[in-house]
Amino acid sequence: MLLIAVAAVRISSRSGLPSLLLYLGIGVAIGQDGIGNIAFDNAELTQVIGYAALVVILAEGGLGTKWTEVRPALPAAAVLSTVGVAVSVGVTAAGAHYLVGLDWRQALIIGAVVSSTDAAAVFSVLRKVPLPSRVTGTLEAESGFNDAPVVILVVAFSTAGPIDHWYVLLGEIALELAIGAAVGIAVGFLGALGLRRVALPASGLYPIAVMAIAVVAYAAGALAHGSGFLAVYLASMILGNAKLPHAPANRGFAEGLGWIAQIGMFVLLGLLVTPHDLINDFWPAVVIGLILTMVARPLEVLVSLLPFRIPWQEQALMSWAGLRGAVPIILATIPMVAQVEGSERIFNIVFVLVVVYTLIQGPTLPWLAKALRLGASSDASDLGVESAPLERLRGHLLSVAIPEGSRMHGVEVAELRLPAGAAVTLVVREDKSFVPGPATVLRHGDELLVVATDPVRDATERRLRAVGQGGKLAGWLGTGGGSTALGPPPGTETRFQRTGQRSGQRQKKPAR
Repeated sequence: MLLIAVAAVRISSRSGLPSLLLYLGIGVAIGQDGIGNIAFDNAELTQVIGYAALVVILAEGGLGTKWTEVRPALPAAAVLSTVGVAVSVGVTAAGAHYLVGLDWRQALIIGAVVSSTDAAAVFSVLRKVPLPSRVTGTLEAESGFNDAPVVILVVAFSTAGPIDHWYVLLGEIALELAIGAAVGIAVGFLGALGLRRVALPASGLYPIAVMAIAVVAYAAGALAHGSGFLAVYLASMILGNAKLPHAPANRGFAEGLGWIAQIGMFVLLGLLVTPHDLINDFWPAVVIGLILTMVARPLEVLVSLLPFRIPWQEQALMSWAGLRGAVPIILATIPMVAQVEGSERIFNIVFVLVVVYTLIQGPTLPWLAKALRLGASSDASDLGVESAPLERLRGHLLSVAIPEGSRMHGVEVAELRLPAGAAVTLVVREDKSFVPGPATVLRHGDELLVVATDPVRDATERRLRAVGQGGKLAGWLGTGGGSTALGPPPGTETRFQRTGQRSGQRQKKPAR
């Protein structure tokens, strides 16, 4: 399934279709009425796995969110995630009640479920479309924030018995958001502080620790009766902007887990649906989707962004870019688990709505951005800059620590006499980094970053070890040869770490 899903990503990138549709299609194909004929109807298990996947997706999105882009957009995103959600729920529920004929409880549940923009869909589409940073930051932050109030509303509307007064419900939402935000910020800062101060024995442990901290933020927020989704997003955003060790590896690991979470979640949701049951609910879903897309979402954006004086072109694009994905389908399992009357119909309507309107909105978003003159031209697109693509460039990045007792102390960079194809590119001294010159004198406690091409990698390490033993006269004293079997005297060996080999290891980031 993973191999098929990976191949589907390639098809998605070429066709412009959002990958979530292909994953849903895989689930439908192997489920009931499909070639696999797998009978699966466990809504509760789907909800639990969906929540877990959403935690991972929000963590990956937070780690990849740039604080410089999101910070100016936070007020607008916060209003969209609260006031905007209320507007969207009210308008969509009214349309579902009066035009489709659903009772008020069912209409309110559908209005709340489809009011959440999907983090996975927004993150995957927006990072391929060159948009102004204010638009991208607002949409990304909104998709990370609005899950929390929507989940609270769906649970409240799905609870048996009368719905609380609106002011009580608003108070509960505000309290849960405040608790979730406080927990997320606290866990994020404490986690970043700990990872900067604690030196883990292997670089591969840092990505695991980062994801574990993100999950702890969700758990702590939920146990404190706050919004765990808001907590995990804020904690991950803090960790992603904290300049942690091995930051590229952290993001790469989170991205891989995010893909696995998306694939598993969408395939499982495709399995849960029964295709022949969707026929009767197709047109109600189309009508509710029209109300949501053409009335509720534009009105939500207009009301929420009115105080911020955002140009109408950007508002139009934000209205069309309110992508729905797996989150509404997952939330539609809540009334199924609660055994709300008509919950299966709610699930079918939401499923059809998400598929149809994602199929329309996703591929047309770049065209609309270009029509509104908001998309950057192709020659102005950002360069494909990687942190250190040494695997592809057939190079190695060596981290060299000079301990007390090493005879490299007092040696100038030029006196290292490294082989052609190797160079000292950075020196980290007393938590400050600088580019050395030929006359830079090395000291105890320094950390060097040495770049070496593949053919001279071993010779470079032998030369550095020789200087660590014999100082600037290494070679004259018989310490510059190729054999180091006897090893240097105790306490004088220069410590090495291979950080950018073509075998796939990640580079060590010099900043602490």
